[in-house]
Amino acid sequence: MKRILPFLFLSLLLIVVACADATTRQANTAAIAPTDAELQATGLETATFASGCFWCTEAVFERVKGVNKVLSGYAGGKEKNPTYEQVSAGQTGHAESVQVYYDPKVVTYPELLEVFFATHDPTTLNRQGPDIGKQYRSAIFFRNTTEQQQAQDYIKKLDATGKYKNRIVTEVKPFTAFYTAENYHQDYYVHNPDNPYIISVTQPKVLKFEKEFKHKLKPQFQ
Repeated sequence: MKRILPFLFLSLLLIVVACADATTRQANTAAIAPTDAELQATGLETATFASGCFWCTEAVFERVKGVNKVLSGYAGGKEKNPTYEQVSAGQTGHAESVQVYYDPKVVTYPELLEVFFATHDPTTLNRQGPDIGKQYRSAIFFRNTTEQQQAQDYIKKLDATGKYKNRIVTEVKPFTAFYTAENYHQDYYVHNPDNPYIISVTQPKVLKFEKEFKHKLKPQFQ
C-alpha cells in the first residue's frame, strides 16, 4: 500500500495542475480570429464566455449546431496581449475564455446561454473543479443591452427553478476585448487526447454534453 500511495498522489497532482501546465515548447503564436468584414459577409455573430479551463469550454461549443468557429483566449482583464503564463499566474485579471462565432439563424444567443450554464458550475466563485483562481471564474461578456438582458433573465430563471443549492455567481460584464490564446491551446481536446486533465475532466464533460444535448449537436457528433 505504501508503494501505491506515492503513485496515486502523483496521478492526482498531474490531474490538478494539467490545465495550468500546458507545454509552451510549441510555437507561441495565436490563432487568427475572423475580421469584422468577414463576420458581416457571413452573417455570423460573436459571443464570449468564461467557464473555467478553456479546453473544456471550447470542446463543448465546437459541437453545437450553428457554431462556425470557437477560439480559446483571455477576456475580462486590463492587461493587453497577455500570455498564458501571466493569466495562469493570476497576474492579469483575465479569465480563460472562449469566443464563439455562430449563425443566429441556426442557434440563438439564449440557446448558447443554455449550453454555457449546463456545462459548468456557475455557483463556485473563482473555481471550476480542480482549477482555482479568478482566471477560472464564470463570466458572460455581453456586447449589447439585448445580450445583457437575456443573460440576466436566464440567471433569474435558473434561480427561480431552484436548480442550484447555492446562488449563481456568474459575472455579467460588458465586453471590452478578447485576446486569442497561443496556437497550441486551440482545439486542445482534439490534439491532446492523452493529457491527464483531458481524460479525467474534459472528456467526461464533453461526453455528458453529447448525451444530454443530442438535438443541438452537429451531425458529425451525433
